[in-house]
Amino acid sequence: AGRRGVVSVVGGHDMLRSEPGYLSIATMSGLLTRAGYLMVSGGGPGAMEATHVGAWFAERTLLEMEAAITEMSPAPLYKNRDWLSLAFQTMLKYPATSERHFSLGVPTWLYGHEPPTPFASHIAKYFANSLREDGLVTIATGGIIFAPGSAGTIQEIFQDLTQNHYLTTGMASPMVFYGVDYWTETKPVYPLVKSLAVGKLYQSQLAISDDIAAIVEFITTHKPLP
Repeated sequence: AGRRGVVSVVGGHDMLRSEPGYLSIATMSGLLTRAGYLMVSGGGPGAMEATHVGAWFAERTLLEMEAAITEMSPAPLYKNRDWLSLAFQTMLKYPATSERHFSLGVPTWLYGHEPPTPFASHIAKYFANSLREDGLVTIATGGIIFAPGSAGTIQEIFQDLTQNHYLTTGMASPMVFYGVDYWTETKPVYPLVKSLAVGKLYQSQLAISDDIAAIVEFITTHKPLP
C-alpha cells in the first residue's frame, strides 16, 4: 500500500559481488526502495542479487551495506561453494529492519543450476521462462534499469521495447540503460533502441548513464505515459 510503482533491474547472473557495478546496483535499488518503489528482478545471482541486497539494506547505512558486500565477496560468483551460505550469514548479521522494504524475485526452473537469491523477501518461481520474462517486464510499469548482461538481458530489453512500442499494456514506461560503454560499444543495443523510438511515445522515456544518482532521478521523475 502506498507504493509509487514497481521497478525492475535486469542484468547478468555472472556479475561478481566484488565488482563495482554490484555495489552500484545495490545502491540504486536501496534508494528506489526508500523512495517507495517495489524492486523486482529475475531473482537469481549477480546483478539480480544486488537488486535485492539494496532493498534488504534500504533502512541501513551505505557503510553497512558496503561492509556486508565485502564480507560476501570471498564467494563472488554463484558457482563458488560458499556463495549461498555467506548470503545467509549476512542476513543473520544484518536482519531486515522493516517489512515495508520487501522485494520480489521472479526466477525460473530453466536456469536450475542458479540458486535464487535469499535476499528477495518474496519469490514467484516459474517453470516456463518465456512467461516469467514477459511477466517480469510487464509488471515493471515504474521502469526497468538494464545493467550489463548477455542474451537473456538483451531478450528482456526487446520484450520491454515491444510493449512500449505498440503500447500493448496501455502505457510506455521508462527504459534506463546502466553502462554507457557497454550498451553503446560492447553490446551496442542502445543506438538501435533509440532509433526505433523516434516519433513514438516512449522516446522521452529512454536514458543511458553511468551515474547512479542520475538514473534514480530519471526513474522518479518519469512516470508511465498512458
